[in-house]
Amino acid sequence: MAAALGTSPTIVEYFEGEDFYRCGYCKNETGSRSDGMWAHSMTVQDYQALIDRGWRRSGKYVYKPVMNQTCCPQYTIRCQPLHFQPSKSHKKVLKKMFKFLSKGEFSRGNNEGKGADLSKPPCRKAKDIRKERKRQKLILKSQTDKLEGSQVQREPQPFPSEKPKLNQPKSIEDFIFDTLPEDAAHQLEVRVVRSSPPSSQFKATFQESYQVYKRYQMVIHKDPPDKPTVSQVRLVPVSFEDPEFKSSFRQSLSLYAKYQMAIHKDTAAECGEAEFTRFLCSSPLEAENPPEGPDCGYGSFHQQYWLDGKIIAVGVIDVLPYCVSSVYLYYDPDYSFLSLGVYSALREIAFTRQLHEKTSQLSYYYMGFYIHSCPKMRYKGQYRPSDLLCPETYVWVPIEQCLPALESSKYCRFNQDTKAVDEERVKELGRLRVLYKRTIMPYNIYKKRQKGPSDEAIVQQYADLVGQTCSERMLLFRS
Repeated sequence: MAAALGTSPTIVEYFEGEDFYRCGYCKNETGSRSDGMWAHSMTVQDYQALIDRGWRRSGKYVYKPVMNQTCCPQYTIRCQPLHFQPSKSHKKVLKKMFKFLSKGEFSRGNNEGKGADLSKPPCRKAKDIRKERKRQKLILKSQTDKLEGSQVQREPQPFPSEKPKLNQPKSIEDFIFDTLPEDAAHQLEVRVVRSSPPSSQFKATFQESYQVYKRYQMVIHKDPPDKPTVSQVRLVPVSFEDPEFKSSFRQSLSLYAKYQMAIHKDTAAECGEAEFTRFLCSSPLEAENPPEGPDCGYGSFHQQYWLDGKIIAVGVIDVLPYCVSSVYLYYDPDYSFLSLGVYSALREIAFTRQLHEKTSQLSYYYMGFYIHSCPKMRYKGQYRPSDLLCPETYVWVPIEQCLPALESSKYCRFNQDTKAVDEERVKELGRLRVLYKRTIMPYNIYKKRQKGPSDEAIVQQYADLVGQTCSERMLLFRS
């Protein structure tokens, strides 16, 4: 898929070497390592290629964990929505939402649940119920055998407690879009609004959305309420050629690093309205709306969950040529009982399936990183079928094949073909494209014009990380 006409090219500034950060998972003060670059602009085609090499964005900062050195390796994970079937736990969440919407019923926990209804018969174990049904069927068969020859045999009717079996299991859409009764207690609407560049709908709902985020950070992540707002932050022009921007650029990026690029919920929370905008609203992705693409177009969006006319949750997503990529979720803590983390993931899977109907190549749902060494991050592996990205050859491997290896080692090469290599490894560094003094040129020309010491080792490191195709399409900014 070629880049759309009229879109800006990808322009990035790579930061040489790997930095050490405090890990938000194992809490190692200097254990987390990653490479990073600032994306001034980026096409959705290039970002798709980058996330298929283990990169991920936070705002306009794009980073890639140093997998064989970081304390908690983070493997890119993708789900296959076209073959997805909700598990029992997923169905439980979907049914809970339907019950809440239709009847307004919910339970916030065992301590707040209703006691036993003594007017109803006591609950029976499933095993006893199965035995009773089997006994009733045997009695019915015996009665039918006695009548054989004197009348036409009729198929036994199911008992009232039995539901007729269906040939096909219920799909995720059957649960999500089940018809609510006319007197439903609540109404839920999911709206997709473009966040970058901000649409009129996004602008109109910005403050309400931010207030949900602020409550989420204070209650879920214990943020103090007095975080700085946008009015307290000095604004500088965002231009690589502007001296003021240049002077503060590395300091700004250092701040990003201290926040661990917002990949850990416990650190991404530490920001006010300005940081909310920077991390969850700003995006380097160029908006594209080709005729053959999805109706919403490609780029960055907020998927807003409106309950009875107010926002209760927001899923930050990117719509790319081959996938929907989940970036972040925040929600009103008052609705934690609805398991909105799981529910939103299921809605995003259904959304991917919907987009696939028009745009056939868009058929994957990227859930970010799977971190096997951190038990609380293993939940992403429950959305099956799913694949993990091999950190050495960048091929997708079913997660079932990866788990045994991850049980014995934090870092693993999933590709079992020992002869396989990275097919996108850079073979011709000279063809890499550079933006130098507002002029686009191949690296071999840039080298001849360079007056200072050679930076070939740094450029080679960047090229190896982004791959040959991206190195020839993207513009590497050099000052």
